[in-house]
Amino acid sequence: MDIKIIIATHKKYEMPRDSIYLPLHVGAEGKGDLGYARDNTGENISSKNPSFCELTGLYWAWKNLDADYIGLVHYRRHFAGTKRGGSPFERILTKGELQHMLSGCRIFVPEKRRYYIESLYSHYQHTHYEEHLNQTRELVAQMYSDYLPSYDRVMKRTYGYMFNMMIMERRLLNEYCTWLFDILFALEKRSSMSSLSAFQGRFYGRVSEIIFNVWLDYQLEHGRVKRSEVKELPVVYTEKVNWRKKILAFLKAKFFHKKYEGSF
Repeated sequence: MDIKIIIATHKKYEMPRDSIYLPLHVGAEGKGDLGYARDNTGENISSKNPSFCELTGLYWAWKNLDADYIGLVHYRRHFAGTKRGGSPFERILTKGELQHMLSGCRIFVPEKRRYYIESLYSHYQHTHYEEHLNQTRELVAQMYSDYLPSYDRVMKRTYGYMFNMMIMERRLLNEYCTWLFDILFALEKRSSMSSLSAFQGRFYGRVSEIIFNVWLDYQLEHGRVKRSEVKELPVVYTEKVNWRKKILAFLKAKFFHKKYEGSF
């Protein structure tokens, strides 16, 4: 079984050596060579990286890789394997561990992120700008109206599969990317970033994190994918997460309407 998991990165970084991983320089257009594959080769949208984030890597993989399963992770955030001790890089999912699970699974996702006191919609509303989700809903209603019940259902949930991380059977990835980029390219035509900071202007990548859950909910509700064919995997971070800063920013966004202006 041929498996390729791209590692989206914008800088030189330590990478896992397992053969399933392909470090990919995202936003490579006009940038110097890092020694990795570049997302401005073949059919690509590399120039959209400032607003589409790691999705320029997903688009590149969709259009240019030929593998049975294709995945996306980040240079600081990976799927974890079974090992629990050692350094973060020793705990990253290996080809052998993944192959052992392939017979019964078609989609691998990171463990749910739970917001508890927020829905996916309200969390986005407080930390970013809700009109992006409202415009996306309008486009879903126009372009993929049968997905609208899933959209409304997902927005009310207090949990979701985030980070734009996944490993998917090639046919399903093709269906997902066709759906996703149809919507995002339409959203791009009606949205303006002129009043947004560079950080808030990266909203296409953030919208996609949420609507991945819409697409998946639809597949499950309509029996196109069985629940047993979707497997959650733990996530390993190669750098420490500043949880104090993250929680403080979340509380400021929720109670004082202060939008996020940086990553954590």
